Amino acid sequence: MRKVLLFLLMIVTLGASAQADKGLAELSIKTNAVCDMCVKTIETELLYEKGVKAVKVDLDQNIIHVTADAKKTDVEKLRKAIAKLGYAADEVMPDMAARESLPDCCKKEGCGLPANKEEHK
Repeated sequence: MRKVLLFLLMIVTLGASAQADKGLAELSIKTNAVCDMCVKTIETELLYEKGVKAVKVDLDQNIIHVTADAKKTDVEKLRKAIAKLGYAADEVMPDMAARESLPDCCKKEGCGLPANKEEHK
């Protein structure tokens, strides 16, 4: 039994180090998406960006967690990609034309737009 546990621990350790060797970066980007449709849009569409391996939106924290190949993309490219979807990404404001094509629930204040809309027109 002890040998089996040791073997499993070695496999997990090798898997983690292999991921680190691949140059994958874990990025967190603040957003103001608040509904399930936002999650679906971001998690689906962001996977099409070059270098993106995984996307998870945390609605409780309003953070998009992205695993990406650091050689193929960077956080600034990902922020712009999120903004092109119609959502805020850290300090990058959403593309307003893209925002207009989002489902109605995603057009509410706090979901793709800052609280004070007048400042960003």
